[in-house]
Amino acid sequence: CLDGEGKVHEFDSSWRTEDCDDCSCSKTGIGCCTGYMTPVDYDEEKCESIFNKETCSYKVVEKDDHSKECPVHSWVG
Repeated sequence: CLDGEGKVHEFDSSWRTEDCDDCSCSKTGIGCCTGYMTPVDYDEEKCESIFNKETCSYKVVEKDDHSKECPVHSWVG
């Protein structure tokens, strides 16, 4: 399989892209999906979500104090 970056992957292999997508190669082609969960139910007035590309994960923190995490009631992904 040839991915969007021009890299060749063997059949039945899997990898994670720089954009945190989990991909796999089969004889029918390449399939990719997000490799992380996105927060959707939290106090958006008080808090903000920050994506960490190194860990491929979101952290939800207070806008005024990033050292304080906010509760998240629902995630999708």
